[in-house]
Amino acid sequence: MQISSRFTLAVHIFACIEQFAKTSKVTSDFLAGSTNVNPVIIRKLLGQLKNAGLIDVARGTGGTTISRPLEKITFLDIYRAVECVENEQLFHFHENPNPDCPVGKNIHHILDGKLERVQSAMEKELEAITLADVKSDLKKIAMF
Repeated sequence: MQISSRFTLAVHIFACIEQFAKTSKVTSDFLAGSTNVNPVIIRKLLGQLKNAGLIDVARGTGGTTISRPLEKITFLDIYRAVECVENEQLFHFHENPNPDCPVGKNIHHILDGKLERVQSAMEKELEAITLADVKSDLKKIAMF
């Protein structure tokens, strides 16, 4: 199981916006150059981030800006914005376990609470990390 790459792409997008917005117009083409991802995919992500209120996008080639301080945007905000998982559920259950099997008829009951705890723990960790942390790490490594 793997969370969609949309999450890491979105974090990459934020890092680029933060790093380059003061000196360049950060457009979907600009971001596509940094991520090596098709600009159409970048535009879709930008739309999702905009709809979540995390960025502002000027029409045409106006560029993209971050809508609030980096300390106020968590990884959980980004994760939720770019729809990394269906129906906000990290784990997808197989549809039709055999109701005549003692395991099949009870597996949801056995696992549901445990999987909710795992997802909750992951979301708690995502909420503890902000884009300010990413900026700080980038400064240390890239020496901007």
